[in-house]
Amino acid sequence: MRILFVCLGNICRSPAAEGVLRTLAPHCDTDSAGTGHWHVGEAPYPPMQAAAKARGHDISDLRARQFHSGDFDAFDLIIAMDAQNQRDIEVQRPKGSETPVRLLTDYAPDAGMDHIPDPYYTRDFDGALDLIERAAKGLCRTL
Repeated sequence: MRILFVCLGNICRSPAAEGVLRTLAPHCDTDSAGTGHWHVGEAPYPPMQAAAKARGHDISDLRARQFHSGDFDAFDLIIAMDAQNQRDIEVQRPKGSETPVRLLTDYAPDAGMDHIPDPYYTRDFDGALDLIERAAKGLCRTL
């Protein structure tokens, strides 16, 4: 299974989700991307790296990249961190592509959240990771 996680800048939420799934489901082929271009080539945001590493998820090797329409062919499932990311992804959907685009929180419906809050702005890296880990465990049950 090839899974792509997508957020806005690809320096907090999506690399954290990729790292969590690499830990939980190492047999899956994972990647992450951002809908924006601002951080292309950068490592994940240092406070997110530290929070993830404290939980056993090393994301220091990841580098930000921008989502592109070819990702619809390269992945079996695309997972967005919030509804705006999902809309930005869908705008690039090639004609005829049937690759599902879901929200990560779809895999944790009992969490009471419809998106993963962006810790770059909220500064709540542990809270974001709590929700990411919960949803990733739900995703693993579907794989």
